[in-house]
Amino acid sequence: MNVSTRQLQAFLEIARLQSFTKAAERVHISQAGLSMMVKELEEQIGIRLFDRTTRSVVLTEGGRRLQPVAARAVQELESLSATLGAANAKAVSTLRVAATPLVSASLLPLVFKAFALSHPKVAIHLADVELGEVRRRVIEGEADIGLGFFFKPAVGMTRSPLFRFRLMRVSPAEPGRAGLAGSVPWSTLASASLIGLPPDNPIQILIEQHLVAIGRAHEDRPVVNLFGTIVGMVEAGLGTAVIPSFALADCLRHQVRVAMLTKPAVHIDLYLASRRGTSVKPVAAEFATALQRAIPALVMHD
Repeated sequence: MNVSTRQLQAFLEIARLQSFTKAAERVHISQAGLSMMVKELEEQIGIRLFDRTTRSVVLTEGGRRLQPVAARAVQELESLSATLGAANAKAVSTLRVAATPLVSASLLPLVFKAFALSHPKVAIHLADVELGEVRRRVIEGEADIGLGFFFKPAVGMTRSPLFRFRLMRVSPAEPGRAGLAGSVPWSTLASASLIGLPPDNPIQILIEQHLVAIGRAHEDRPVVNLFGTIVGMVEAGLGTAVIPSFALADCLRHQVRVAMLTKPAVHIDLYLASRRGTSVKPVAAEFATALQRAIPALVMHD
């Protein structure tokens, strides 16, 4: 006999509600699927469980005898599952984070360190992958949460804004003038030698939209994939770049001059992504809160 917990739960719901339609809604299955499940259960135990008419669904004698046995079995299995799950969660929890390389390098290391100290029994696994791969891992359940600049929604994924950043200008610094320099308008980029991200990068697409106003959009210019490389090239005097303020901490470790761009001030949102239809598990929600609280100390914002 190969009776499943799901079959017993379905049987108990039909018996309680006296309706296949209502029970199907309760256990999130089609009515046809529920009927097939009951038929398989009846075949496995060798008795008919329900008498069905157009007006009612009632237990047979065999069904009435099965009902208390099924209830005890389901309760004991659920209790065992909860006990084992709690014991396993207490021993160690795993948090799988997928984030773009830019976010991973700029924001996550210090947050991971602090979170590991406050949650010593949580094993954090980071996948620093491109935005499309972050999306795929979240949708397919390979990551508990995803972090990235998801400018557009995606089927199978929910996104919620975690923090808002500014676009800023990073330029070579004259001796003794490295660091923050307040704010400057986009027009200061009119004659600068620009370094950018790949043209299909969502952040670069946003930047190009604002370079249009000064006649600098979609030019043939040096292109690199990582902000760390961009900052290094700027420090070497090879050009000027526009990057989000989440890279501010990295910029301040180099001999570059940083200013927030104005006229207009342009913001981008870092999103927390999760699989649609599922709840974010507690440890992932705690990590998201820790990240949100830590970001202001790492970046300039308004």
